[in-house]
Amino acid sequence: MSNLEIRDLHVSVETEQGTKQILKGVDLSIGEGETHAIMGPNGSGKSTLAYAIAGHPKYTVESGSVKLDGEEVLTMTVDERARAGLFLAMQYPVEIPGVSVSNFLRTAKTAIDGAAPPIRGWIKDLDSSMSQLRMDKSFRERNVNEGFSGGEKKRNEILQLELLKPKFAVLDETDSGLDVDALKIVSEGVNRAKANTGLGILLITHYNRILKYIQPDFVHVFVAGKVVEQGGPELAVRLENEGYDRFLSNVNVGS
Repeated sequence: MSNLEIRDLHVSVETEQGTKQILKGVDLSIGEGETHAIMGPNGSGKSTLAYAIAGHPKYTVESGSVKLDGEEVLTMTVDERARAGLFLAMQYPVEIPGVSVSNFLRTAKTAIDGAAPPIRGWIKDLDSSMSQLRMDKSFRERNVNEGFSGGEKKRNEILQLELLKPKFAVLDETDSGLDVDALKIVSEGVNRAKANTGLGILLITHYNRILKYIQPDFVHVFVAGKVVEQGGPELAVRLENEGYDRFLSNVNVGS
């Protein structure tokens, strides 16, 4: 059984005012096939956690560990983390001019697996996933995210998730900017990936609405750079009804 273990993680970032500590001792364990939702107010460090796991150079890990199946992730390069089985769906997917969706995905798949997938089987899998995500086949030859709407960018992220088949996926506010129909389609894609591969999911969100489609096993409340409460799906409903005031009354929330 695969496992992603985050222990006492402290992370800082350089700002115009100097070094600022964002994460202040995060402890989290995600097992194979588990879905963990992280919810919290703006500026609590949720996205910092996502980028620290992925290896974004902007963020400095001061102490702690992130281990995937017992191997220390923090000593790996970004590409090594991907090959080890980590995936990040970004809140704001970037455009890659001059690189088609099809070429990008096949190159990524080859890099992760160590060998190029057979072309006929690859095209079949690509077309099947695009069809289920309601993406027209013309997107295969379009440049990655260039001219895509917000919803199309998010579908393209889930297309990558389905085809690259990681062990663990960090979904950073994948629901932001999606209308009801797109939210359902994207959620169905995440659920398919989990059902087909035993994917472990760390889902960062502000809202309970996506959790109606992607059912979490655990919900973690994130405030001021650490987990302050944990529970099941009922906690997300309570947060939607009550907000975060009871956690913030005695806390100075970081950005």
